[in-house]
Amino acid sequence: MQTNYDKTDMEGKKKRNPWAWIPTLYVAEGLPYVAVMTISVIMYKRLGISNTDIALYTGWLYLPWVIKPFWSPFVDLVKTKRWWTVSMQLLMALGFAAIALTLPTGLAFQLSLAAFWLVAFTSATHDIAADGYYMHALDSHEQSLYVGIRSTFYRIATVAGQGLLVILAGLLEDGTGNIPLAWTITMGILSALMLAASLYHNYILPRPASDKTVEGVTWRNMAGEFLNTFRTFFVKPGAVIAILFMLLYRLPEALLVKMVSPFLLDPVDKGGLELTTTQVGVVYGTVGIIGLTIGGILGGIAAAHGGLKRWLWPMVAAITLPDLVYVYLSMAQPDSLLLINTCVFIEQFGYGFGFTAYMLYLIYFADGPHKTAHYAIATGFMALGMMLPGMAAGWLQETLGYVSFFILAMVCCAVTCLVTAFIKVDPKFGKK
Repeated sequence: MQTNYDKTDMEGKKKRNPWAWIPTLYVAEGLPYVAVMTISVIMYKRLGISNTDIALYTGWLYLPWVIKPFWSPFVDLVKTKRWWTVSMQLLMALGFAAIALTLPTGLAFQLSLAAFWLVAFTSATHDIAADGYYMHALDSHEQSLYVGIRSTFYRIATVAGQGLLVILAGLLEDGTGNIPLAWTITMGILSALMLAASLYHNYILPRPASDKTVEGVTWRNMAGEFLNTFRTFFVKPGAVIAILFMLLYRLPEALLVKMVSPFLLDPVDKGGLELTTTQVGVVYGTVGIIGLTIGGILGGIAAAHGGLKRWLWPMVAAITLPDLVYVYLSMAQPDSLLLINTCVFIEQFGYGFGFTAYMLYLIYFADGPHKTAHYAIATGFMALGMMLPGMAAGWLQETLGYVSFFILAMVCCAVTCLVTAFIKVDPKFGKK
């Protein structure tokens, strides 16, 4: 029996087994994202940057994912997805190297932040190219067959970045007694990993015949198609409510995500739990990610059996009510690692389960003739909904204190419920 990877590609060579490149491709997609969104927060906290500055400036790093729909047509029409994928991995390697080189300097925060911007833009571009390449390199059956594999290895990258790399940084901090040096080495390791990914994928990625530069492309017809794609998104029935849902469903999480690591690291007298960097890597980057993954898997199974409409409100409860654990932790300030791990696991499990409803609704709303581009636009609104509240989170926390800040996040759960009440979903969507 001939499988797809026994067939030949455009160069007449046998296509690679998808197992040879899908796991590494999605690890290479996940690592830079978690570095920009999470590791940067922990690193700057350890370097002594204030919560206000951390939230404000790292919040801006969401911007490339917000605006990536604006240059996705360019990636789609110019060069190949394979070329963009390999090139962006090489640029990200250079970006992480730049971060490593700037940390021992007197302008570590400003220069490393500029390098993080390079990584953020190249990572967002890499997302467009890698996801597009996946669709070119595999037929529709294989796309369905391997979608779980790509998601699993993206999660593994999250655990490796948010957990193992942070644990390593903590061990280096303890071993060297030099925090900037510890994070310089950690960023250097990230650079080496992305360089290895670029070299490996330049060799291993197949060259599907459909992945090619589009001929006859002009700026005029590219702009025309681009504008039509956006127009058809905004004239869809219920577009205003859908956009509000995309922006506000994750409001409590948008506030929490920037302040959880500082809360775990801050000393007790400042309202935190005073964990070490290594302990944060275990609690938030490993136990928390395991809870998130299990919740996401069970959420997908539930939605597949009952449909999105049936599970919508249970998922809303799952993504909001567990936020209470941070109110408790900030009030009690326990020193039991078992208790802290349990609370973070519960919150992340609930988030993983509840986030399923959000992603399924984005797929549901994007369906139609331009579903790939419309889904990209929807994820842009998703990123905007995370960016704006996250930028203000540090100032709010330092103004209110951790207890009042976490209570405010719980109050914002009412906004999640409100926008959910107005959306409409086909009862058949998501069912077998």
